[in-house]
Amino acid sequence: MIKEFRMAYVQSIKERYLKASRADKGLVLDELCRVCHLNRKYAITKIRGEGFERDKIRRKRVGRKRLYPSKILEVAEGVWRAAGYPWSARLKVILEEWGPWIAARYRLSAQDQALLQRLSPSTIDRALKGKKIALRRRLYGRTKPGTLLRRQIPVRTDFFDVRQAGWTEMDLVSHSGRSAEGEFAQTLNITDIASTWTESRAVLGKAERNIIPKLEEMRQGFPFPLRGLDSDNGSEFINHHLFGYCDSREIGFTRGRPYKKDDNAHIEQKNWTHVRKLIGWDRYETPASVAALNDLYRNELRLYMNLFQPSVKLIRTVRIGSRKVRHYDEPRTPLDRLAALPGADRPKVEALLHLRSQLDPFALSRIIQKKLERIWAMRQTGKRAAKKDVVSDLQISRTLARTLSSPRVVSSSL
Repeated sequence: MIKEFRMAYVQSIKERYLKASRADKGLVLDELCRVCHLNRKYAITKIRGEGFERDKIRRKRVGRKRLYPSKILEVAEGVWRAAGYPWSARLKVILEEWGPWIAARYRLSAQDQALLQRLSPSTIDRALKGKKIALRRRLYGRTKPGTLLRRQIPVRTDFFDVRQAGWTEMDLVSHSGRSAEGEFAQTLNITDIASTWTESRAVLGKAERNIIPKLEEMRQGFPFPLRGLDSDNGSEFINHHLFGYCDSREIGFTRGRPYKKDDNAHIEQKNWTHVRKLIGWDRYETPASVAALNDLYRNELRLYMNLFQPSVKLIRTVRIGSRKVRHYDEPRTPLDRLAALPGADRPKVEALLHLRSQLDPFALSRIIQKKLERIWAMRQTGKRAAKKDVVSDLQISRTLARTLSSPRVVSSSL
């Protein structure tokens, strides 16, 4: 074909090509290449060549169709807030297990419920990306190593038998604020390793006589027999009172290695999710604040965390070169895990399953929020707290000054 006729044919087909759909563009190109004997890429270059005003015939760009309307994403956000801001894999399970209560609260149709449960963790992450706020604060522990019974209480060097319920870890969480002076509230936390069932109680101070009654109260409330306790090396745990208590009830009592928090990794996680994330780092030092904490721990928070909040458990860790890849199981609530484990108290588990069917997690969340606001109002603030901080800082300064002025330090530094 003569070049002039070929270029004229390209110009005549250009507008038809640019207005065509993606599928039709291929057919037009096939025709052009067949008639003019052109290479396909060369033909595309000539069609998009100079002299063509693209803006005049630009087609409307069609993006990907939205699968989920804004109403569904708003419902997911509302459930996310009511559930305590869980990560996306846990939130997907919550959207499924809370289905009847979500439908009643937000008046969803059957079609909307189906769309809500189709949400994937990736879609949830994209929808909530702009609303996630991470607050990371660190607090160093105030536990002093105990010196009693070190040789009688064995160090746990391997993992508990977690194929049955009853093997637990325990720890104390300090509510001292910025000052460790005087007596203040502590939260005694115990978690079952196999099921992740967790119980908490508040005590004023960490005297030995305060720990045993709260431990016994929690033991009576466990839906499984208490088979083992593992603690850190604090004197509130390493003492004759707790040792005799466990020995008389045939409860295995072990301790972790000093300064090795990984030995108590299960309870350290619950210290964050069940205490720090809710109560914070403020100081509570009155009997009224301890009573308010226990009112929350014994009732709504216990049911909400163990019956409605799914968690994941680490199955195995695989090392690939210098990187560790952790594999987790499917998110499940502690009650669901407990129902599938041997060694649980079946009558108590059945009663809890029946109770869960009658409770509304949104109502529990609302009551928890009101009780938390009441607890936050009891935190120690104002001049007295500031004075405690100043006194504490002065004591540290004076101790440091005496240490530096000591002849032993001076001579050693020389």
